[in-house]
Amino acid sequence: MTNNYRHKNISWCYMCELIYVFFLVAYILTVVSESAAVSVVTSFPPTRAPKCDRLFVSNSVDTKNGTFESPVVSNLMNHSRQCIYVFIAAEDERVKITFNKFNLRGAPPECNHEFIDLYTEIDDPVKELIETPFGGRYCGKTLPRTRISMYQTLTISFYSDASTVTPNAFQGTYEFVNASKYSIGTPAPSSICTFTVYHDRKKEGLFVSPTYPGVYPKNLHCQYRFLGRAGQRVRLEFMDFDLFYGGPHCPFDHVKVFDGKTKNDPLIGTYCGQRRNLMVYSSAENLYVEFNTLRRTADTQNRGFSGFFEFSEGFVNLAFIGKYDAQHIRGTECDQKILSKQESNGTVFSPNWPFLYYANIVCRYYIYGMKDAQYLEKVRLEFDKFEIPSKDEECNEAYLKLYLQGQEERNAVDEYDHVFCGETTPPTLVSDGPRLMLIFSSGSSQGKGFKARYTFETDYRVPGTPSPNRTCHFIYKSESSKTGDFNSPRYPSNYPSSLYCQYVFKGLPGEQVQFVFNYFKTKSSLISSHGYNEMCTEDWIEIYQVYPSSRENKFGRYCSRTAPGPIVSDVGVHDMKVMLNTDNSDVASGFSATYLFFPSKPKFSDCGGNITGTSNGIIISPGFPSPYEPHQQICNWYITVQQFHKVLLSFDYFLIEGDPLERGCPGAVVRVWSNLSLPPMELCGERMTNQTHQILSSSSELKLQFVTADKAVGSGGFRAIWTEVKEAATTCKDLLCERSRFCISSTLRCNQISNCGFDDDTDENNCTKEVSMDIYLVVGLSVGAAVFSMLALCAACHRKRKRRGDNVPAFEHRPQPPREAPSMHLISMESV
Repeated sequence: MTNNYRHKNISWCYMCELIYVFFLVAYILTVVSESAAVSVVTSFPPTRAPKCDRLFVSNSVDTKNGTFESPVVSNLMNHSRQCIYVFIAAEDERVKITFNKFNLRGAPPECNHEFIDLYTEIDDPVKELIETPFGGRYCGKTLPRTRISMYQTLTISFYSDASTVTPNAFQGTYEFVNASKYSIGTPAPSSICTFTVYHDRKKEGLFVSPTYPGVYPKNLHCQYRFLGRAGQRVRLEFMDFDLFYGGPHCPFDHVKVFDGKTKNDPLIGTYCGQRRNLMVYSSAENLYVEFNTLRRTADTQNRGFSGFFEFSEGFVNLAFIGKYDAQHIRGTECDQKILSKQESNGTVFSPNWPFLYYANIVCRYYIYGMKDAQYLEKVRLEFDKFEIPSKDEECNEAYLKLYLQGQEERNAVDEYDHVFCGETTPPTLVSDGPRLMLIFSSGSSQGKGFKARYTFETDYRVPGTPSPNRTCHFIYKSESSKTGDFNSPRYPSNYPSSLYCQYVFKGLPGEQVQFVFNYFKTKSSLISSHGYNEMCTEDWIEIYQVYPSSRENKFGRYCSRTAPGPIVSDVGVHDMKVMLNTDNSDVASGFSATYLFFPSKPKFSDCGGNITGTSNGIIISPGFPSPYEPHQQICNWYITVQQFHKVLLSFDYFLIEGDPLERGCPGAVVRVWSNLSLPPMELCGERMTNQTHQILSSSSELKLQFVTADKAVGSGGFRAIWTEVKEAATTCKDLLCERSRFCISSTLRCNQISNCGFDDDTDENNCTKEVSMDIYLVVGLSVGAAVFSMLALCAACHRKRKRRGDNVPAFEHRPQPPREAPSMHLISMESV
């Protein structure tokens, strides 16, 4: 019997195992079928126990709110548990849940061992969850955002494979809320969030997204049409706006507002992200709004929007805007923009002008001049009428604020430049750039408002006093400022093409004018970057000194990268002029320079001089052969020779800072006037060309000038040889240079200076070298010869005495002097 009992137990065990395997396979198939919507990664299938599922139903007996928390369960043998919480609201209600505590194992996005799944878009409670939109999976410690059901049902699915689950895993509150606020107007039959709002049924009311303030669903397409009557306008004010931000163009979730009945009317704006106090007005009686969200896998928990709509005849009548070139800015109550038509002008008014303006309105005026590669303008505003009553002198309530520096570009509305109220007419104002903005706030007051005339003026961005006709003409007076800057239009940006500008400098009698160029570059098609005088045919500047008699003398024409050297007017010349000319193609950055009016210095302070009455000479830079000093100095040499003769100037040493081919001579320059009525030649650098190594005057006069600025760094300087020459026509009575064919004074032969010019040493050929004896050298040589002669004579006498001593007998006694006579010391010539 025992064996039979044992066999029966074994058979029963086999049967139980088969039953368990059968249900296990059936459950796995069920889980696999549900994994298309929700993927569950577990080592064992979840155990469903009725005691961990909960149902919350709204009715007239039970309370409309309460709490919920995670179940207390134990999972033995590493099994898992799945619990379903179902919330069912009444017909005119929705479900709202808020989590107050959340502490599930794991971290998103894996959530493998413990998580909750939310289903907020269940349109039928009897539907399987797999057939409803999935609302998201959550684990970790971050609280999920508040959720509101789209319909009457909301479900929470809790899964855990922990051995023990306590109520501290999650806790929250639920509430069955009135669904009427989500019915904006007359609903469309086929959509949960498409409504038409008629002015005669609902003149104002709330305007919210379908599940606000809960997280809005994905894949939503909502339309809201607001239809007013003629004379009305529609206002939407969004108090809270929180949509997923996908970029400045809002390619994902967004709200679009159209100025009319349909999406085919003009678009007012597309909005996404987070915004505060977003307010939109229709231009007429109708407005159309779209709210779209995309189907995405990314977890986003944005609230949507909450706002207010209103139909009203009291909004600003827009007729006052279109009288001139102003345009109403769609979506605003009374904002307008005015764009320049190149030096155009017009008038702006307060709303309802010339009648009293409305109370409690704010209008913005955006007045924009041209700003492109060719044109740049600024705005001049002149007031004709002004009356804005205010309760305080600080203009805190009713006011007109002016912004002259483009503050609206950086949303700096608190940084206004001027604020006006009362009845005093404001002064004429000019913007700093191409933008001028006005903000008119009426407050609770009423008045006539203002009327002002705007003018768009070309803005050259040139410091100086512009001419009254507003052309590119600027004046700099010594009595206004002794020093300052001037530059090409719009520097450091490119100057415009087809431009002609004048810069006039007016000093006082007894003053001189100095220019120093700090930057220089004009457009040029030259192969070389060097441009000067006749080489400049496109964009260039010219510099003149203007004599008291109004006669003008040109320093030169400059272009490309050839910056003018420091320029100083002559003594007695206190006016100068600079002209800029550009052609009709291509541009460059132009120039920047400084000017200085200074008292004329006495003649003896000039480091040059007047040279006359001689046939040649040498001119050197100050301090040569030492480098010249790095500060401002001016040297002028005037050379005058006989009539019908000329001056030949050549440099045998030259080292001046600068580079004519790359940047010109901005710090120091040597100028040579071979013809006093023509522009000079400007020299700097360390390389001389055939044209600059040797210069011949066109008459009997030549001027050489050396000028350095305070920004000079100092360099070696120069040494120049000048010679009076005559170009030999047939015969030369003096010295004829063989190669240069110059006739020079015969007194210049063999003076160890090449007076015939570069590569011609006729005057230094066949010269006898004469030794000039110094008197001290002659005396020294004479004394030396005399001493040598005496030494030679003494040596001869000594040898003769020695021979006589050799003939005396070996033992012959010489007579001795008397003892009483003193002995004498004899000194031989050898010791001398």
